[in-house]
Amino acid sequence: MSKPISAAILYNLVQCPHRVTMDLFGEPALRDPVNQFVQLLWERGNAFEQEVIEGLNLPFTNLHTYYGDEKERFTLEAMERGDNLIYSGRISADDLVGEPDILRRCDDGYIAGDIKSGAGEEGGSEDIDGKPKKHYAVQLALYTDILERLRLSGGRSPFVWDVHGEEVEYILDAPQGSRNPASLWDVYQSALETARQLVAHAKDTLPALGSTCKLCHWYTACTKRLEKLDDLTLIPELGRVRRDNMLMHVDSVRDLAQANLETLINGKKTIIPRIGADMLIKFQERASLQKQPGARPYLKEAFNPPDSDFELFFDVETDPMRDICYLHGFVERHGGDNGTERYIAFLAEEPTSEEEESAFDKAWAYVKNCRPCAVYYYAAYERTIWRKLQKRYPHVAREDEIEEMFEPATAVDLYHHVVRPKTEWPTRDYSLKTLASCLGFKWRDSNPSGAASIEWYHRWVESGDTEIRQRILDYNEDDCVAMRVLLDGIKELSLR
Repeated sequence: MSKPISAAILYNLVQCPHRVTMDLFGEPALRDPVNQFVQLLWERGNAFEQEVIEGLNLPFTNLHTYYGDEKERFTLEAMERGDNLIYSGRISADDLVGEPDILRRCDDGYIAGDIKSGAGEEGGSEDIDGKPKKHYAVQLALYTDILERLRLSGGRSPFVWDVHGEEVEYILDAPQGSRNPASLWDVYQSALETARQLVAHAKDTLPALGSTCKLCHWYTACTKRLEKLDDLTLIPELGRVRRDNMLMHVDSVRDLAQANLETLINGKKTIIPRIGADMLIKFQERASLQKQPGARPYLKEAFNPPDSDFELFFDVETDPMRDICYLHGFVERHGGDNGTERYIAFLAEEPTSEEEESAFDKAWAYVKNCRPCAVYYYAAYERTIWRKLQKRYPHVAREDEIEEMFEPATAVDLYHHVVRPKTEWPTRDYSLKTLASCLGFKWRDSNPSGAASIEWYHRWVESGDTEIRQRILDYNEDDCVAMRVLLDGIKELSLR
């Protein structure tokens, strides 16, 4: 008998189909230890769920102490009685099984919901509506499907109770947008069909290098296989979908590096779906760089940094689970002389809104005092966070002041303004860690990553350990210095 399709299988499938294959059929000995940040996510998710449940001012049926068939039997009995709110139930039908956090009675039956320690939508802000998260949607759709099969469904509008205290409704039958008429229910049906094929071992999957891979317990095993295959996803920004479309024509990095593109290009288009001529040429150049011994990065067009004697290299640290920006770090440099470098940090000593506001206020006062200056940061995150903080604490800084700070004439996003449009690198990705390391920079910490720093922050908040506090500051300082190393390295690149 095949393994039933669960919400966890569908969640992982949306993130990475090969993760599902490996979880089902991979050799357990090849698993990496669970990442500490992932462990923290589990712990914080469970703790948040308990906080929400304990804070309910409504009577509910609590089934969290039961498991398996017994939990399912009590869930069905509760629904047959018409209980208004059921926590931690279990439902199944045919080859589907789910354990929704919430089952809520409505006029026509039951609606399922999940409690999430993250935002219920993605890409939203104070002024822009967010979009449903597909990995949440497929879970909610599974619960809804089971309820429909049991003839207990109250409709296709499940919900998420999120970290902001909001109830986010997922309307499963609505089109996703004007350019994408497919509904979330369509997404679920497609994912369900794929999951059934994977569970039955009737469909093969390939690993693909992506941004979420480093947190996965199959990271080492998949990376080794990708290297053995010389897989196309080892090329920056190529990704799973483009790789799959290219496989009929080129099946490895070396194959692409040596390919005669004239056989694939027709004007501005190619015979490969969703890949234009310019994109294919760009990917071939990246493949060639990877296969060239001793290859060095280079400039595709001239880069002219702001003309300023005073430079700030800026990096923030946040805890998305607490929704707090707890550290603003700056490395300042005068006259291009590394000997003048100085690290300045503004740290929220406690995870409170008062401390967050104080750190932001001090950081903004520092920046104002430094101007005129050039500001360097990596990717749009710092700008996004400061815009968010301005909305949250408008008396600290005006909106126009924050926008002026990030004006491209004096503030350079090294990733979006320079690395992506103006350079090429013989690397597998364009993260700051990868590029600064390519230029010879080394972080002091043995495990430098944003995810790790969130886990450190959690342990510091819990323990007050000054060594952990210093580890966070050292990591942030190294990130700032790495931006300086990257800037100086880019200035020295040859122009092709």
